[in-house]
Amino acid sequence: MQQERPETISVQWSKAWQDNWFRIRFMTVCLVTAVMLVSLPAFFRYIEQRNGIQLEDPLLQLIPSADVSIPTFLIIWSISLMVFIRGIQQPYFMLFMLGAFTLLGLSRIVSITLVPLEPPVGLITLKDPLTGVFYGGTDVFITKDLFYSGHTSNMFLMYLCLSRKRDKQLALLAACTVAVLVLVQHVHYTLDVLAAFVFTYFIFRLSKNLLHPTQNASPSWK
Repeated sequence: MQQERPETISVQWSKAWQDNWFRIRFMTVCLVTAVMLVSLPAFFRYIEQRNGIQLEDPLLQLIPSADVSIPTFLIIWSISLMVFIRGIQQPYFMLFMLGAFTLLGLSRIVSITLVPLEPPVGLITLKDPLTGVFYGGTDVFITKDLFYSGHTSNMFLMYLCLSRKRDKQLALLAACTVAVLVLVQHVHYTLDVLAAFVFTYFIFRLSKNLLHPTQNASPSWK
């Protein structure tokens, strides 16, 4: 007896798009994501112009600052590429991941607005030409998007959302490594990094309630 051949990516997306549950949520998430990304340069200009509080961080004072931009972004973009590939392969995972990412971004906009902070002493600017467009240009560096750490939270969110054991192991290792590297570069306080894990977990749970398929709605990914 021949085993059924796995569906191609195009067939999976075609079936997903025929599902009202998926189609409505996917279009809504894409719209909200686009609005958020377009709004980011103005938001970052605003937070850079305001005054904040500089925290005392005993742990950070023990860590000599160093420029680790290259390894930081090599890790971030490698894991992001893996997640993107999984999303292309699995439409419902793409919806879940994109929605969770957007909720995370919106929550950071709120938390950064409510908790104005000055950068830590010894900060060395993280340089990433790929995401510079969202900051207002590749020559613009944002230093006050502090509470809570976006680099750490995005990596941890990917770990939480992925389902394959090997993928999760790599993403968790990446999240922990990036958490250490942003402290080495002094771009975040210890509080920012620790809070990232807590906030991200709750965002993940909220996203799962809103966007994770159920048996009564649509098939999940494996």
